[in-house]
Amino acid sequence: METQEAHEDRESLPEPAEAGAPEEHSRSSAVSGLRTRLLGPGLPRDVALLAVVCALVLFLVNTLVAEPFGIPSGSMENTLKVGDRVVVDKLAYRFGGTPQRGDVIVFDGRGSFITPDSADPDAVSGDDFVKRVIGVGGDTVTCCDRQGRVSVDGVPLDESAYLFPGDAPSAVPFSVKVPPGTLFVLGDHRSVSSDSRNHLGDPGGGFVPVGKVIGRVEWVVYPVGDWRSVNRPQIFAVLESELRKGAARG
Repeated sequence: METQEAHEDRESLPEPAEAGAPEEHSRSSAVSGLRTRLLGPGLPRDVALLAVVCALVLFLVNTLVAEPFGIPSGSMENTLKVGDRVVVDKLAYRFGGTPQRGDVIVFDGRGSFITPDSADPDAVSGDDFVKRVIGVGGDTVTCCDRQGRVSVDGVPLDESAYLFPGDAPSAVPFSVKVPPGTLFVLGDHRSVSSDSRNHLGDPGGGFVPVGKVIGRVEWVVYPVGDWRSVNRPQIFAVLESELRKGAARG
């Protein structure tokens, strides 16, 4: 009796699925479909589209927001050294701001530093230059006073925070009135810098039109171990405070 019941129980159990059954086929199709989506013809197209989008974003950032420049000469040492890569903020003056005394800027030197028949070894990229703003429109910039200093509207400027060690503020005396809408710029390594002083007799007088300014140098990003920000020295805030006091007294 027990043997017959056991036999009947075995007969009631479902038989094993045969190879190629619908369930196994469905699972295989799902895996195959996933492989096609990941590795199939659509993947190269998606990668190409992503590459185009990334290139477009980089182009827009480089054109409108920030741009890297290499430093080819020692005219801005020790603030910027030969071989440094800097990032320039191209939005710094786009929304009503203007370059301030003390800013380190990159500008297009055509018409002020170079002409179609001339070139300049300080150019950082083609026609572009990097210098520090010393005078803005309306300033009278002179050198040198009895202590050998540059003065702005009669207020002497202490440049020890950025001037290259051992350099004089200028080996050549000068006195200029900066035209409205332009800038008077100097390199921090004065003895090797070709700057506004060198172009006073050229067309444009060595003054940089504000409209030619590409942006403000914000960071040194290479060499990797020398990452740093490029800040406006505090001495220029002191200078502007003295200028305001002088204007109030006058």
